Amino acid sequence: MKKLVWILIAIAAVVIFVLFLRNKKEAPAPGATESGAVYHKLTPEAAKERMDSGDVVTVVDVRTAEEFAQGHIAKALLIPNEAINTEKPALLPDLDAEILIYCRSGRRSKQAAEKLVAMGYTAVYDFGGIIDWPYETVTD
Repeated sequence: MKKLVWILIAIAAVVIFVLFLRNKKEAPAPGATESGAVYHKLTPEAAKERMDSGDVVTVVDVRTAEEFAQGHIAKALLIPNEAINTEKPALLPDLDAEILIYCRSGRRSKQAAEKLVAMGYTAVYDFGGIIDWPYETVTD
């Protein structure tokens, strides 16, 4: 009888352990949103290579209009992070377009990238802040 009780306890422990492992969620990948979709991090150098590649890429500055006016990357679209909410920005109609995002230091670009991926954008790349951008900027 004692042996049977121990066997039942062992079986119950194994079942509980298997259920625990089955329901355990893995830690999200870097850049992952709650939905599991992922944005990608790029270095400024890799972002510049993408911009110069000849491929169609959309560069998005998520700083304020005042910051943008002080200097930005040529051909960048201004879409302030605060304006990116739950609806697709009108300037970004294609969910599959390659989007390269930056801000001043990298904090807002990370937030904007997460929000865009959560909306369904599939090719979002955050390359951090313009303070780390070693290339030319414009003020036009």
